[in-house]
Amino acid sequence: MTVSADGKRKEGGLAETGRVIFQALLIALVIRTLLFQPFSIPSGSMKGTLLVGDYLFVSQYSYGYSRYSLPLSLPLFSGRILASPPERGDVVVFRLPKDDSIDYIKRVIGLPGDRIAVIDGLLHINGAAVKRERVSDFIDDETGARVRRWRETLPNGVSYLALDLQDQGMLDNTGEYLVPPGHYFMMGDNRDDSIDSRVPSAVGYVPFENLVGKAQIIFFSIGDGEPAWHIWSWPGSVRWRRLFTLVR
Repeated sequence: MTVSADGKRKEGGLAETGRVIFQALLIALVIRTLLFQPFSIPSGSMKGTLLVGDYLFVSQYSYGYSRYSLPLSLPLFSGRILASPPERGDVVVFRLPKDDSIDYIKRVIGLPGDRIAVIDGLLHINGAAVKRERVSDFIDDETGARVRRWRETLPNGVSYLALDLQDQGMLDNTGEYLVPPGHYFMMGDNRDDSIDSRVPSAVGYVPFENLVGKAQIIFFSIGDGEPAWHIWSWPGSVRWRRLFTLVR
């Protein structure tokens, strides 16, 4: 308890602090559930677009809300509320169909009803090869290796960079996949180092309900394998040019 200037006792101390903490937690819960959720990138499957050590904000509202939008994925309802389907080319966080405790991030390549195939490393959608052009090599900031890089342009005009580590990689030639209704076909931009919908036993087709949100902006990025909380390493390890860049 504290005392005001006119001598009257007023409520304060622990009760006031408790109210402030409760309000802050409630606001954070609303933001995390309805607006934005932070994610970090732990692997190189999206190199070319996202790097290991990138930290992203993912918009929860972009595709509506499923139980995976809720803390602990509470099964309070099924399907999606305020549903809005993703567009081809979106970079999406989703729950792995084989184990819905695991988050993956990939690019939407195939929509329901699409036929998807990879032939000699070239992506085909509905029987047509996706346009791609060679651009400058990607320089891996972890290994210093040079990797071939292409700019792919999807049928709806979405353009992005994709990496090609090797000729005749394990997933450079596939059969044709027919995307079922209510599902999506996901691929990583680092094509020879991504386990994605091309591997049915690991990922396969992703149900609409499993989508968590759309990757929007990189708010922090750190290299050299450093954890973000190692602030003493920031001057040299933070990738300053990547901060507050949009994910495309």
